Amino acid sequence: MGTVQAQAIMSLDGYVAKQDNTIGRLFDWLQNGEVAIPTPAGDFEVHLNPASTEHWRGWVSELGVLVCGRTLFEVTDGWKGRHSLDVPVVVVTHHVPSEWVDAHPDAPFSFVTDGVPAAIARAQEIAGDRVVSVTGGTIARQCLDLGLLDEVAVDLVPVVMGAGNRPFFGDLSSEDVMLDNPRVCVQGDRVTHLVFPVLREPVRRASRQVLPRATAH
Repeated sequence: MGTVQAQAIMSLDGYVAKQDNTIGRLFDWLQNGEVAIPTPAGDFEVHLNPASTEHWRGWVSELGVLVCGRTLFEVTDGWKGRHSLDVPVVVVTHHVPSEWVDAHPDAPFSFVTDGVPAAIARAQEIAGDRVVSVTGGTIARQCLDLGLLDEVAVDLVPVVMGAGNRPFFGDLSSEDVMLDNPRVCVQGDRVTHLVFPVLREPVRRASRQVLPRATAH
C-alpha cells in the first residue's frame, strides 16, 4: 500500500483557509516564480521558482488519489469532474450527489458513505503503491485521530492569518499526537516544503520532577 499523507498549504499560525473558504495569501507562492508548469489536467498554470518546481514535480508524479470531504467537493463543484492534478478522487460524504454523478458519468470520483476508514481503504485500493493524499482539515483530523496517517505534508507560508479562520486539524479527540522530526524537502520562495512522519509507537513521557521549595533562613 502507498503512503497516506495529509497535505495542506498552511499559514504560520496554522490556518488553511478563511471562514468563508477563501484562501487569502496562502497560494501566492504558486504564481511567484519564473518556471511555468501546466497542471496535469491543463486547466491552469503554476509559476514556481526552481526549488519549488522540483518539489512540485516529484509530488505530482507520486500522487495516486485524492481524498476530500463534502465541503471541499461542493466549494469546487467537484472540479467539474476532473481534478486539476488529474487523479481519481474519493469523497467522504453522508449522501451521494446523484445529480452531479449523472451529469459527470466519466468522472473518476468515488463517494464513500460509511466513514473515513472505508474511504481511506477505498483510496488505497485505487492508488496501489502511489500516495493517497488527504486534503481538507476535517478529514485530515479524523485520519490523524484514527491512526490512519503515515505523514503530514505542509507547504508552510510566511503569513499570519489571525483568529477566526479554519485550522488545518482543529480539535483532536485524542491526546497530543506526536510527529517525528520534519524532512525539509526544499526552501522555496515564500514557502517551505515540510514532511512530518507520524510516529506509530507511543512516546515515553518524561516523569514530572517536583523541585523542593527553598528553605527560608
